[in-house]
Amino acid sequence: MTQVPDTLLATVRAELSTAQLGDVLDTLGRRHQFLPPAIQPAVPGARLVGRAMPLLEVAATPDDHSFGLMFEALDSLGADEVYVAAAGAPPFALWGELMTTRALAQGAAGAVLDGYMRDSREIRAMTLPVFARGSYAQDQRGRGRVVAYREPVRIAEVAVKPGDLIVGDDDGVLVVPSEVAAECVEKALEKRRMETIIAKEIEGGLSTTEAWEKYGVM
Repeated sequence: MTQVPDTLLATVRAELSTAQLGDVLDTLGRRHQFLPPAIQPAVPGARLVGRAMPLLEVAATPDDHSFGLMFEALDSLGADEVYVAAAGAPPFALWGELMTTRALAQGAAGAVLDGYMRDSREIRAMTLPVFARGSYAQDQRGRGRVVAYREPVRIAEVAVKPGDLIVGDDDGVLVVPSEVAAECVEKALEKRRMETIIAKEIEGGLSTTEAWEKYGVM
């Protein structure tokens, strides 16, 4: 497995957006890397950058109150890792205040949920970036259980592997495959520098048509 280095994470945090990285992934032939647009930050303006720790949650029988491997998965979270729950948007909460507290204590980068969170007021007062489809207090006990973690999963059309680069902001959540992360970041930095040049020329009177013809970037 390709490991995304800490220096790359720092560069993305400081300089790049999901839009810039997503545009570059398109040019690399990775055209389905954004998670569903309903997955949004609990706190507008929050930014998330880290390595994926994916897990799979499925429906439980009403008499199964075990949560499956959820606690084991949560306890395995390392520094700069993102709890990425593939669950198919079930009608119950996948995340709450105590899980946020535990993730913060472990130095995790955040949580991304294909479903809902609860304890929203408390989570919004904390510093861990949480991205979810919304808030819904229905408990997952007896409704859902984690059956695998640190294994590849799919959320909609997007494959998520352990260690992939996860980037989230107000424009969505992007999965950058670890094997192309370094190339993607390098090209995104080039794109960002070019956009700065183009913006100054547009401010000076260059039209968007002229900018596209001159630079091929818009």
